[in-house]
Amino acid sequence: MPWRIGIDIGGTFTDVALVEEGTGRIGIAKVLTTPHDFGAAVIDGIRRGLAENAIDPADVVLLSHATTVVTNALLEHKGAKAGFVATRGFRDLLELRRSSRPDLYDLFQDAPNVLVPRRHRFEITERIDAQGAVAIPLAEDELPALIAAIRAADLQTVAVSFLFSFLNDAHERRVGEALRAALPDVGVFLSCEVLPEIREFERASTTAVCAYVGPLLAGYLDRLSQATTDLGLPALHVMGSSGGVFDIAEGLRMPAMAVESGPAAGVIAAALAGRQLGRPNLISFDMGGTTAKASVIVNGTVAVTAEYEVGGAANTKRWMHGTGHPIRVPVIDLAEVSAGGGSIAWVDPGGALKVGPHSAGAAPGPAAYGRGGVHPTVTDANVVLGYLDRTALLGGGLPIDAAAAERAVLADVGVHFGLSAVDAAERIVRIVNSNMAQALRIVSVERGHDPREFGLIAFGGAGPVHAAALAEELGIPEVIVPPAPGAFSALGLVATDLKRDYARTLYADLGTVTAERVGDVFAAMEVAGAAMLDAAKVPVERRALVRMADVRYRRQAYELTVPVAEGPIDRAALDALAESFHARHLQTYGHANRAEPVQLVTLRLTAVGRREDLQLSRPGDAAAARVRTRRVWFPATGFVDTDVYWRDGMVAGTVLSGPIVVEALDSTVVVPPGWTIAVDSMGFFRLTRA
Repeated sequence: MPWRIGIDIGGTFTDVALVEEGTGRIGIAKVLTTPHDFGAAVIDGIRRGLAENAIDPADVVLLSHATTVVTNALLEHKGAKAGFVATRGFRDLLELRRSSRPDLYDLFQDAPNVLVPRRHRFEITERIDAQGAVAIPLAEDELPALIAAIRAADLQTVAVSFLFSFLNDAHERRVGEALRAALPDVGVFLSCEVLPEIREFERASTTAVCAYVGPLLAGYLDRLSQATTDLGLPALHVMGSSGGVFDIAEGLRMPAMAVESGPAAGVIAAALAGRQLGRPNLISFDMGGTTAKASVIVNGTVAVTAEYEVGGAANTKRWMHGTGHPIRVPVIDLAEVSAGGGSIAWVDPGGALKVGPHSAGAAPGPAAYGRGGVHPTVTDANVVLGYLDRTALLGGGLPIDAAAAERAVLADVGVHFGLSAVDAAERIVRIVNSNMAQALRIVSVERGHDPREFGLIAFGGAGPVHAAALAEELGIPEVIVPPAPGAFSALGLVATDLKRDYARTLYADLGTVTAERVGDVFAAMEVAGAAMLDAAKVPVERRALVRMADVRYRRQAYELTVPVAEGPIDRAALDALAESFHARHLQTYGHANRAEPVQLVTLRLTAVGRREDLQLSRPGDAAAARVRTRRVWFPATGFVDTDVYWRDGMVAGTVLSGPIVVEALDSTVVVPPGWTIAVDSMGFFRLTRA
């Protein structure tokens, strides 16, 4: 029977999910992440998963991986030695940035470090005007000096971004041709190949990000691909930020696509679960070791945005602008906060208790892990309150030192405020829940959705511990805990489609542009998409080409992305696009003006190679049932004796009233007083308020 394998690297654990295609049977392997060499944990987890589930590597038909290499390189400033080539006079484009600031009142805030230092930023004489005409010809005689300067700087990669190259890329391609011929060992990224779109800073920033992380991503994927090939596994695929996988070659052409690949996989898995359960409206909530992520799924559709910043505070709070490096690639719309199991609680100089953004990670980890951690984390607080087992996690595979957790909570928090360890732990949990509730509000209330009309699907190692409390705060009526919640993002990796996004700016009024002109741009992107699907050997019957357009009113500065109907591009199709934009504008901003001219800005195409939907299933086995009791603290009751069940023994049809705790190898589910938990035939838990 064929198997699919997905691997997701988290801040504390690396998860491997193995799913049998015919039955939907799930196997899980969970190992501690190895920050010094992420690939070591990946290979260890794969070997363990294959052995524990008796899987022959020859039976594996899909191997997908979500990598943090790109994000980590930007956060830690450990990318390649990169250069930047600009139109003469625009050498400092990356440094000038936009005027956006995350905090209007902070006069001392700094922009993020520029990825390319000034000594490695070069200029060349040329100019394309705003209509795409050549205003100043390319100075061919300056190319030898440019090549010599790049060679002398010993650069690994170079980003090239000229003004208006999205309208006319002749100069940019000529410089790229010369650099590639003279410097074959230097990676060259052209903005016309990476992002042929309007907005010069975002285009330059995206191209620079690709150059900065490209060699690191290439080295990591080459080593990992070789290791998995040696195990007899199929070609490795990488998860993209927009919710699809792509092969390594595609990823190395556009490394920025690999940003936020892990969180994207979790949302894709949540959408799959929603289809399986007949629940099209869900808020996905993923709480792991370092962060908590939230996203909204409306009518079965995952929200995607092209406005994203990586490498600064915007990486943990996506709605803030001006703190990171913009990348104009489709990214699943996430709100992310520094609120994971490893997030450290601390007291700021003003005497306020904070949780995060610093994390204990996998090394040394929370104090409760007994691996050298001394600062209190959310995991330590959960151990003190009894939400997590005080002796061991991972089915006994990870010993827990409850006394160490109490000492850490008391020393860093309790003593400062004159509180007991229990009261200090309660404050830590209350603060982290407040932070995570804010993320849920961002993706629901601030997007125009009422959370009371959605279900909350909770996963990640810590998500089901906190989910009921968050649902209580936002008035969400139901919490869904899927099978294998602690490795649910890894499950998303085996359920996602092959996907690649293309874009091309077409700046024209929708009422006057010819249908032929729009159709020609889409046709060119369809040729590129079809070539990608051909290379991936996707059968014709499993292919889809999805068209979108960025549209705005004529005097607006930013656009809304709306779908373009299937079928021929004619005047009726363009009129329908305008009507869709008016409706989207009304939904987003509360008003629309059909008398205002509508302007096309960018056309988009997503080439999709569809996979068959998996039916996730992990039914319980009555023979594995066991119940014990421990004291657990709840806000309404304080400590109470609480029944603790083993998940594998929870059979379909089971209905229990809280307070109870359900433990499993990969996660723990906390059911507070006043809540009920029911188990369906596929192993999903449904928590509802009594």
